[in-house]
Amino acid sequence: MLQVKLQQTLPTTLDVELHCEKGEVLALVGPSGAGKSTVLRCIAGLQSPQQGLVSCKGQTWFDSEAKLNKTPQQRRVGMVFQNYALFPHLTVMENIKLALDVDKDKHHHHGKQLLEQVNLSGLEQRYPHQLSGGQQQRVAIARALARQPEVLLLDEPFSAVDKVTRRKLYMELNTLRRQLDMPVILVTHDLDEAAMLADSLCVIHQGSTLQQGTPDKVLFQPNNVAIARQVDARNVFNGQLVLDDKSLKIQWYDHLIEVTNTAGFSIGDTVHWTLSPSKVLLHQRVRKSSGEHENPLQGTISEMVCLRGITTMILKIVQTDNRYLQMDLPEHVAMRNGLTIGETISVSLLADAIHLMSE
Repeated sequence: MLQVKLQQTLPTTLDVELHCEKGEVLALVGPSGAGKSTVLRCIAGLQSPQQGLVSCKGQTWFDSEAKLNKTPQQRRVGMVFQNYALFPHLTVMENIKLALDVDKDKHHHHGKQLLEQVNLSGLEQRYPHQLSGGQQQRVAIARALARQPEVLLLDEPFSAVDKVTRRKLYMELNTLRRQLDMPVILVTHDLDEAAMLADSLCVIHQGSTLQQGTPDKVLFQPNNVAIARQVDARNVFNGQLVLDDKSLKIQWYDHLIEVTNTAGFSIGDTVHWTLSPSKVLLHQRVRKSSGEHENPLQGTISEMVCLRGITTMILKIVQTDNRYLQMDLPEHVAMRNGLTIGETISVSLLADAIHLMSE
């Protein structure tokens, strides 16, 4: 397991704590300038924080109290930089051989194995300028793995390629990671990318870690409103908890919203709550549902957009002082129900999907 604690005030503020198990992909997410790449550099030994601890597989790489700071060469780290950092005057195989630390007689055989692992067999003698962006990225990953690292660090590895190539590389990385028995840390500002590839997300903002957990936990159950903003949570509202029929409910304007989990909150508390757009259910005209009685609301469709089979709608909710609710549903459901802008529809909010949080 990789464990990291970093603190510093200069040149940039850091107050970071995270962990990553072997075989796990941890995505560091946050806006540009949040400190994500700085964290990778500290793990790799390319930068030293003022205080902290970095350990991997029970071995300490950095300990400010013990005045221990191993060099990058002493840390078994494979790192893929945002621009791949390939040597332009060297072939693919020569770039990989630079990182190999096995017997020189075995270099070529091991290099070919690595190229097979990243689907680049037959391109050993090409130069970086003869490769596509996706192929260059695979060479960079093969070179990082050539060190037989104990942790793999990926710094925005998909930012330099087009969207079509990026999706192909997602699949390849997902296949590759199943073969890697090491922690993998991925830096990205793309939340969809992080949720697709990672087992765990760590939100970093202004040099500080705000929350680490599974993608569902972080994206749909953020600890507070600040984190909800960082992960672009939709449908964030506030209300007051009231007692109704022996259970706590959210008083949201003229609506009483049933919520399943109110642990940590009491009657009279002003709370913030959020709900994933996919957990807003349409009352279908073609087929009635027993779920229509669960937090029913009415709203007028003000916007509609369809992308890759998902229709996203913005509803202006009745009796809420013009508050807007976002909902996602399959395109065929929107078409089957003949939904159009300006139409008033009925929806339900799933009680067990509503998440309460503090300021």
